[in-house]
Amino acid sequence: MRIPCLVLVAVLALVSGERVRFDNYRVYDVAIENVDQLQVMQYLEQYPDGYTFWESPVQTGMKVSVMVPPHKVEDFQDLCLRMEMEVSLKIENVQRLIDTERPARRKREGFGWEDYHTLEEMYEWIDGLVEQYGHILSVEVIGHSYEGREVRAVKLSHNAGNPGIFLESNIHAREWITSATTTWILNQLLTSTDPAIQELAQSYDWYILPVVNPDGLHYTKATNRMWRKTRFPHSILCYGVDMNRNFPHHWMDGGASMNPCTETYAGPEPASEIETKNIMNYFTDIKDKIHFYLSFHSYGQLILLPFGYQNAQKVDRFGDWMEMAKAATTALSERYGTQYQYGNTADVLYIASGSTRDWALGTYDVPIAASYEFRDKGNYGFILPADQIIPNSEEVLDSLVAFLAKARELDYFKV
Repeated sequence: MRIPCLVLVAVLALVSGERVRFDNYRVYDVAIENVDQLQVMQYLEQYPDGYTFWESPVQTGMKVSVMVPPHKVEDFQDLCLRMEMEVSLKIENVQRLIDTERPARRKREGFGWEDYHTLEEMYEWIDGLVEQYGHILSVEVIGHSYEGREVRAVKLSHNAGNPGIFLESNIHAREWITSATTTWILNQLLTSTDPAIQELAQSYDWYILPVVNPDGLHYTKATNRMWRKTRFPHSILCYGVDMNRNFPHHWMDGGASMNPCTETYAGPEPASEIETKNIMNYFTDIKDKIHFYLSFHSYGQLILLPFGYQNAQKVDRFGDWMEMAKAATTALSERYGTQYQYGNTADVLYIASGSTRDWALGTYDVPIAASYEFRDKGNYGFILPADQIIPNSEEVLDSLVAFLAKARELDYFKV
């Protein structure tokens, strides 16, 4: 039996209780230009032997970021040379980024956005908000994870009958910036005196799921910063499912894997994971209220529109969504100059099936569905420094103001 060395490292760390380290691990960007190169990259993903793909190699004409352990660097460089693949070094030492990602911990009053928080800290903060804003804010436990952690939904509603916006984040465990941004936006919706933001708060009902993969998030805090999936043991050595490939709409229709040891393992069947069912059940209960399904991810600086599966047809209102995304990316760039691309997932990123957003649109025909891929373009990747939490959050909220304004201009959000 062939056992990837990174899997063995993770298992040993789990048994010993030690934190997985990535000293001198490198991240390379690799351009896939032809079928032979694609097949080689797909083989490496299926039988990684220490390599970790930060994007799944699913088509020609795309770039993938590959994390390479130090003892494999020479082999990887030789392979790229033989296959005539264009390759560039993006991160020289992953552990160095992890070590400097967060400021030195210090005691401080209250909950802030100068650092990344644990699940427990976020939930404690939310409980405090409900006590303070109970007339407009409520929290509901919509289910539990495989390891027994609560999955919570926060509802913000000023006026009964407002059109609903559904927002979920941290479906991928290592994407810490997503829940940090979600909590910052929630705080702004409650406390900002900016008329544009108060209009967002008062004109829509917000259904916010800050952390939909709590086991994975906990594991990134305690053991392996680069963990992506859930934590259910689907084989002797390989844990977890990529929840964003596990939803029952065109499941396994491109950009997903049936190998439990890969980063994009779609599960043994559609909706196999309890965490997937939590989202599905909650959304199904409120589906008639939702006008906009929004999913936060990192990284790449993109606004992605459905569908993502292979050979998918664009829906009739795709042109409207493109106008909304254009307005959003323009507004997003104004504060810090951050440049986003936008478009269909398969066109501007890669083929990916079984996502939350595609399921919500394909099953319930929500009027608008979109995903954000936050900062950056790969210099930090998933390890975005904590001092970028607030700038990222500010520009994303700017973009949402513009996105929703354009949607209203196009006669969406009628109730």
